[in-house]
Amino acid sequence: MKKDFLAVSDYSPESLQEMLDLAVALKKEHFASGNKPLFKGKVLGMIFQKPSLRTRISFDMAMRHMAGDALYISPAEIGLGQRESIADVARVLSGYVDAIMARVFEHKHILELAKWSSIPVINGLSDYNHPCQAMADALTIVEKFGDLKGLNVAYIGDGNNVAVSLMHICAKLGANFTIASPECYDIVPNAIEDARKFAASSGSKLAFIRDPHEAVKNAHVIYTDTWTSMGQEAETEKRKLVFPPYQVNQKLVSEADKDVIVMHCLPAHRGQELTDEVADGPHSVIFQQAHNRLHAQKAVLVKLLE
Repeated sequence: MKKDFLAVSDYSPESLQEMLDLAVALKKEHFASGNKPLFKGKVLGMIFQKPSLRTRISFDMAMRHMAGDALYISPAEIGLGQRESIADVARVLSGYVDAIMARVFEHKHILELAKWSSIPVINGLSDYNHPCQAMADALTIVEKFGDLKGLNVAYIGDGNNVAVSLMHICAKLGANFTIASPECYDIVPNAIEDARKFAASSGSKLAFIRDPHEAVKNAHVIYTDTWTSMGQEAETEKRKLVFPPYQVNQKLVSEADKDVIVMHCLPAHRGQELTDEVADGPHSVIFQQAHNRLHAQKAVLVKLLE
């Protein structure tokens, strides 16, 4: 049966942990002697509707490090769902490459690619979730604390696609997840409903509040993201008026656990959701987190292509 990586919620806690353990091993192997050529002769087709730094380069280099290749397909080249149907794109690419990674606006486009493709499909980001980012986030937390179980993770800001996947991986692996977001910027209800089910099994505690200061009490992880995601540019000025109380600054960080780490999926709008002092300070792991996209995605690719 064809395997895809569309959402953290599709995987069992055991499978997610297995992928994280593999990511740790692959990272060690990379720095020790280089990764084995597991992807020799394999090609990853990469579809982009949105600009990308980390997603594009980390997937490209993941394939190269393991003797494979990656093919960049720009928005203009196929016009996903416009120039030709998504179903046709999926079936054509299935005869050319070994797996597809797509970075899209609408989540339904990822689901449709997976439906019609006969090869594995990876969600490189959609408006609903960002599972590859969540895997890198979990890897970064594991490197600092050894495990997610029982940790307190506080997400400050917009209940966006990154928040959804972070919440799901925390709920699956037993970390307590708190989000402080302004009214009208909450995580979508169906994602919360799923998270509550996962938390009931893992023992994770979930909290949805408004006050960022309350959210960071005893937090081991503070996570933030841009106030305005790609595709929401028309709301930029409105959001700039709503979100300033949710800025992750030195005062907020000082209210968390003394060993707290500060995370951001990047790109960061410094001086908005995150201050320079925090981004470049001793608690920040934002660049380790960015680099871990490479290693976490290697593990996902190994599981899909093995």
